[in-house]
Amino acid sequence: MSARRYVGRNARNAKLASRRKVSREIRSIPPRNICKSYVISRMEKFVESKGRHIIGWDEILEGGLAPNATVMSWRGMDGGIEAAKQKHNVVMTPNTYVYLDYYQSADTDLEPEAIGGYLPLEKVYSFEPTAGISPEDQKYVIGAQANLWTEYIPTFSQVEYMIMPPYRRRSRYPVERSVQERLSDVPAPCGPHDTTLRSLGI
Repeated sequence: MSARRYVGRNARNAKLASRRKVSREIRSIPPRNICKSYVISRMEKFVESKGRHIIGWDEILEGGLAPNATVMSWRGMDGGIEAAKQKHNVVMTPNTYVYLDYYQSADTDLEPEAIGGYLPLEKVYSFEPTAGISPEDQKYVIGAQANLWTEYIPTFSQVEYMIMPPYRRRSRYPVERSVQERLSDVPAPCGPHDTTLRSLGI
């Protein structure tokens, strides 16, 4: 057998082995996640080739996480906790604490129409971005984010109503303060900003 034919056969065998490995990996992924994982992996390679890193909602954990991806944990805290365990950067933005488009009162008849849920101010104020994460992995939590989606918010005045005072209070306290210290401030007004907000009809 010539050296050229031998090398060619080895190359074909290597390609075949690689394809079989990929096939086994694909079969191990739940069917609904195969397409998602494939698209995310392709996009990650493209973005990385431009010297950037991808960031995505916690669904990108499903089917395998791209090596340098940052995860935005919105479906509760679990996605962020898992991403931190895998040594990925995390932005904590859980709907259970910081989705400001939820109802602010349990008596929804007195509230503007909202997408649903019930998120009292006390719950917003008690948010701990690193809760449930081991001390050695807390460094991967690079920030927190509150969200106000506007599908059910037709006017800017309603945006202001939904975002105040949660935004004022969420932005006031340092993360280092204990939950108990923050909660002790919940009944308090927004300080000197109250007069301004009321004069603006907020």
